[in-house]
Amino acid sequence: MIKCIATDMDGTLLNASQEVSEENKLAIEAARKQGIDFLVATGRSYHDLRYVLDKVGIRCPAICLNGAEIRDAEGNVEFGIGLEAVIAEKVAYVLDNADMYYELYTSNGTYTTNYEKGIQAVMDIYRTANPSIEVSKLRQRVEKRFKKRLIKIVDDFDDVFGSEDITTYKFFGFSKDQSLLVEVSKRLEQINGITVTTSGRQNIEITHKNAKKGNALKRYTEKRGISLEETMALGDNYNDLSMLEMVGHSVAMGNAEKEIKDTCRYVTGLNTEDGVAEAIYKALEEMAIS
Repeated sequence: MIKCIATDMDGTLLNASQEVSEENKLAIEAARKQGIDFLVATGRSYHDLRYVLDKVGIRCPAICLNGAEIRDAEGNVEFGIGLEAVIAEKVAYVLDNADMYYELYTSNGTYTTNYEKGIQAVMDIYRTANPSIEVSKLRQRVEKRFKKRLIKIVDDFDDVFGSEDITTYKFFGFSKDQSLLVEVSKRLEQINGITVTTSGRQNIEITHKNAKKGNALKRYTEKRGISLEETMALGDNYNDLSMLEMVGHSVAMGNAEKEIKDTCRYVTGLNTEDGVAEAIYKALEEMAIS
């Protein structure tokens, strides 16, 4: 019996256009009609995920920023855990020394110190996946992304780290240089009190050591009297691993990393082929039979 479904967004619920397909939306609605609790568990900020979900009219609770924050269906913060200023400064030092572009996710929004470097970093990543795309069109697409996410540009992060009113939840770094990502990850892992993970082959994510999707999902289900054995989780990458390892019904996307597939009980279709809907309908069918 499944009482709760938690799904990752990028590479899982979202297709190649970064949208929720009609089939996935219908499957979610079908699950909800059966009384199943539905939520998203993502590395995105609440503002980022709402922009995507509002397009298709999905209003649901959310585990944000890889577990650093839990929001209810109305957007109220149920839980939050951020990095101490001294630890955030150590992380920033490593990333700055590596000359890696990164963004800072906080309780006061998302910050960057270099808009143009951010545009170029994201363009490089998009161009790797879509080498034939025209550069001018690509830049327009990336600039549109920055504007919609309302990224704030600052000279440095000192005021952010030093503010008692701003909580630093996550660092999100980009690079198409795999060796650099590996090197930086090794340096960061020497800092106590953080979790270093990734949601794709060209990024790195740093949060508080207890800010994991698994920890947040456990907290969420316990509050609602749902056991993890009665919970289904879907994901495709390493930042999903903590929740996939602890639920009774773990589902890897067809496009998931091999380690994720090896961990999960089931493997569904690709994110570009409505794999989430496939998994949900299969679960509903099995529940109807049993």
